[in-house]
Amino acid sequence: MPSSPASSDNSNSTDKAAALIGLRLNQALAQSGLCSRKAAARLISEQRVTVNGQQQPHHYQVKNGDMILLDGKPLPEPAPLQYWLYHKPVGIDCNLNNKKDSLKHLLDSLPLRLFPLGRLDKDSCGLLLLSNDGALTQQLMHPTFAHQKTYQVSVDKTLQDVMLQRLAQGLSYQVGPHQYQTLPCQVQRLTEHSFQITLTQGLNRQIRYMCREVGLKVQHLQRTHINQLALGDLAEGQLRQLTQAELQLLKGSLQSRTKPRAP
Repeated sequence: MPSSPASSDNSNSTDKAAALIGLRLNQALAQSGLCSRKAAARLISEQRVTVNGQQQPHHYQVKNGDMILLDGKPLPEPAPLQYWLYHKPVGIDCNLNNKKDSLKHLLDSLPLRLFPLGRLDKDSCGLLLLSNDGALTQQLMHPTFAHQKTYQVSVDKTLQDVMLQRLAQGLSYQVGPHQYQTLPCQVQRLTEHSFQITLTQGLNRQIRYMCREVGLKVQHLQRTHINQLALGDLAEGQLRQLTQAELQLLKGSLQSRTKPRAP
């Protein structure tokens, strides 16, 4: 006898869950290509995800035969994993909301579902990775893995050696009631008014606050590298798929940093 639509959906959902066995629930949602792990955690917290008809916590480990539903519907068929490089212009906001300057509008216009791997400030430009690989997103964004991100920065005053030394050594700054401490980093003078900096932290507007602390104001800030992956000559506002060589380079650099940084 033919299966009813409901039983067919349940069978498909069980098949999809089989590929996610052993993962935590939030990892499983991300790995399915549905969303990032952070977004998956939010869906679970909102009680929109069930396993075998019951609510489960983020750390629930997916088991053989589990039926995972989102809003009462099976998870979407996993899409082929995609990796794109985007040259984010100044003025584009990485917050995915309905405001006219949101990156969401670009993502919605694409024929496949992608989400940003990390973010860049609205006032900054440069390299931003887009993908549907939830596991890679988590590994790239987690601060304990100390991934290197390189920026070129133009400032309003002539650079003094002492300024560059303070930036490189690490410094503390205050934003509102909160105090922050930066780690030592690589700094190289480019011109009288510009320098290159490589960070392993991802504090909010970190470079701008670091510059403010040494008496400088950022005029232009561009991310040029994530680990060894380079923005190159990709025009502002354009995006393209990573080449196979670039993807291997990216994944190789991530694997070399699979041991979290010591606290």
